[in-house]
Amino acid sequence: MVTTLRAALSLVMLAGFYVVAVGLAVLLGWLSVLAFTSDHARGAGYLALFAIVLVVGIVSALWKVARAKAAPPHGVEVPPRSAPELWTVVRELAAAAHTRAPDEIRLVPDVNAAVSEEARLLGLVGGRRRLYLGVPLLQALDVAMLRSVLSHELGHYSRNHTRLGPLAYRGRAMVLATVQATSGSVVGWLLAGYARLYLLVSAAVSRRQELEADEISVAVAGREVAQQSLREVEVVSAAWQHYTGVYVAPAFEVGLAPTAPAFFGGFDALLRARADELADLRRQAPDATQSRWDSHPSHAARIAAMDRVPDVHRARDTRRATLLIPGFPDAAAMVAEGSLRFEDRSRLDWPALGEVATTRNRQRTADAVYRAAARLAGLPRATLATVLGLVAQGRGPELALELGLAAVPAEAGPARPGAAPSATPQPGSPLPDEPAPVEDAGTLVDALQVVVCSAAVQAGIGRWEQPWVGGPRLVDLAGVPIDPRPLAVLAADPRTVADARHHLAALRVDVDRAGQASAQADALGASLLGGVASVGVDGVRHDVLVLDEGLVLVPAPRRGSGRKRLLALVEGAPVGELAARFRYLPFEEVATTKVRGKVPLRATLVLKRGGTVRLKGRYGAEKLADNSEAVLAAAVLSLRRAAPAPARV
Repeated sequence: MVTTLRAALSLVMLAGFYVVAVGLAVLLGWLSVLAFTSDHARGAGYLALFAIVLVVGIVSALWKVARAKAAPPHGVEVPPRSAPELWTVVRELAAAAHTRAPDEIRLVPDVNAAVSEEARLLGLVGGRRRLYLGVPLLQALDVAMLRSVLSHELGHYSRNHTRLGPLAYRGRAMVLATVQATSGSVVGWLLAGYARLYLLVSAAVSRRQELEADEISVAVAGREVAQQSLREVEVVSAAWQHYTGVYVAPAFEVGLAPTAPAFFGGFDALLRARADELADLRRQAPDATQSRWDSHPSHAARIAAMDRVPDVHRARDTRRATLLIPGFPDAAAMVAEGSLRFEDRSRLDWPALGEVATTRNRQRTADAVYRAAARLAGLPRATLATVLGLVAQGRGPELALELGLAAVPAEAGPARPGAAPSATPQPGSPLPDEPAPVEDAGTLVDALQVVVCSAAVQAGIGRWEQPWVGGPRLVDLAGVPIDPRPLAVLAADPRTVADARHHLAALRVDVDRAGQASAQADALGASLLGGVASVGVDGVRHDVLVLDEGLVLVPAPRRGSGRKRLLALVEGAPVGELAARFRYLPFEEVATTKVRGKVPLRATLVLKRGGTVRLKGRYGAEKLADNSEAVLAAAVLSLRRAAPAPARV
């Protein structure tokens, strides 16, 4: 009965949307006929055009959604013979929740657990059921908390929530497609208002379903365990984001990747190493942020709602959840290999992966300093000797300005002569977890610290480590941390730069050999801001991708859909690879710009090494997003200043 009522509610709201849409089309058609008979031909034409646009929008939306195919199941299937204890637990919990057990269990590479059902007849007839379990979640939970999570998901089956999933999804898709097809008109504005109401009601129903599933979780696993498991999901999600963002992503950006076993193995190592920090996160108040558009209540609201559910006592199974799957490391490796795009990246295990990735990323950061020094010195390539020579000539402030940095801070002053680091490295404060871009360092001293570290690695007297706690650090060959800052302070002052050279020589660093590795900035790790099709670049048509660090210029044909070309570009490869494949114009190479028009853009970019790049947009150009032309204009205008753009990696 509950399923029927909810299906009816979804159908009524969905039908109501199209009743309103068709009613508007009929009204516009009637008004156009009335206008024709009243000799208002021009107004009648506009009304008829609106009616046609609306009808075409409705038909195209229905056709698009009707042809859409459900995505195939993802992840790695775990059959009963491979994990009999896991299946026993799932079937036991399904019986406790008074529902049918899933037909499949699949492991996925997410911090998540979810269920789906291939329902038929608008959700009134059930179909094949699948349970998805995230590998990172299994690594962090004990069996008791996993039982709570599973009870919650099976509760969606028990309350028949999953049968409405396909209906709700297709309903949202049809509504949004129709609104998009009629956007920019009064009709589209009216339909958008109804669509907001539909989505608000849909989100409210979804939030209620989550609370209903939580009730079953408490009834099966007990209140304390249910609340702890909910908090643990929040903590594990934060740890997973840190792991992928700080350790895995920087490696991917420089053509490296963990081996399949190391991908999830590294996360397991991080969980153990950062146990104290994760414990601190658990003691913090749960997230109370919630919007009326959210499909889930906040964790704080869910935990508070659990306090109102009758509690039960259950003996706690504190074993690791991964023990329910024999050979879990092999299964996790299969998930990594089948779900992630490793492509042709070199594969390494930890900690070698962290060392090589950090070395490459820090060299990229140092190269930004070297390129700035090369431009000032008028050289094709800069070395550490070039940088020190500029400082000795009193041109350190020019180098800082070229990098968008401040000069040596006044309160620091010159280092005491002879106070440079000794040949025996000394421990220093750890570096931040994420490599800092040059402009975030703040002063010329920090930039010189970057190149000193790079020179130590190139000379073979130092190497980078990336431990699971504390962030990357430079160490000597014996593993003792090196503090490069005192030497960088000496190198930043014309009065003591000779001392810096002396100490570098004592450390066996050849300042004439240590230096720039890359002649041009790359776009690895850059963010995509927008895209504009068919822009004239020095008189030749190009599709332009706007990044936060530069422009990717892709030759474009005279015919075809510009938006489809842009979508194909950004969906086909990361922006770093696109910048390597096509022409890339880093902002750090632009001295200034001359802008004659913003939308469409008319601008000339003057390069620091000489030459210009002329950009000429077109009226009505197709875009990746509606604001892409404004984004391109803002990026170019930001370069129109006396001070050069900050160098960034």
